[in-house]
Amino acid sequence: MKVFKKNKGSGGETRVAAGFLRGRKLSTPGGGTHPMGSREKLALFNMISAETMRAEILDAYAGSGALGIEAMSRGARHVIFIEKAPRAVEVIRENLGRLELLEDAEIFQGSVGSFQSERRFGVVIADPPYNDFKIDEVIYLTSFVKTGGVFVLSHPGEAPELPGLELQKSNAYAASHISVYVK
Repeated sequence: MKVFKKNKGSGGETRVAAGFLRGRKLSTPGGGTHPMGSREKLALFNMISAETMRAEILDAYAGSGALGIEAMSRGARHVIFIEKAPRAVEVIRENLGRLELLEDAEIFQGSVGSFQSERRFGVVIADPPYNDFKIDEVIYLTSFVKTGGVFVLSHPGEAPELPGLELQKSNAYAASHISVYVK
């Protein structure tokens, strides 16, 4: 995902890659968030395109909300965004409002570890910060995947083993990897 910086320290923008919102601009919060590269984002959604249609999706470590919004553009029914940074939450809300998606989304402001829900999701997307990668939080997120659902993880290094999930695919893109697991 390309990011165009407005000025040092501020957010920038990126665009939705496909679906009914293709080409629409999204703001990014800056301040340490790391938008997924466009090549990686396209690969991710190519790997899970069938699972995304009409799915309820959990977008963890949401940043600007770009991955959840991309899923909505490609047919996801509902997305819950988890993000702890207040500025990022504002940006998610602004992006959803500008794209008229607020009715089909919820934003949880807090850490991944404090998120609770009785819901189980067809797709859970986790794009944690690589400089603070916490495997215990990643494992916690897997509890929200419904049986037959997919868990998508962006991570440094080799794909971790995740209890109760079977690794289906793992691809490397420079220093990052995207792995898809099935429950």
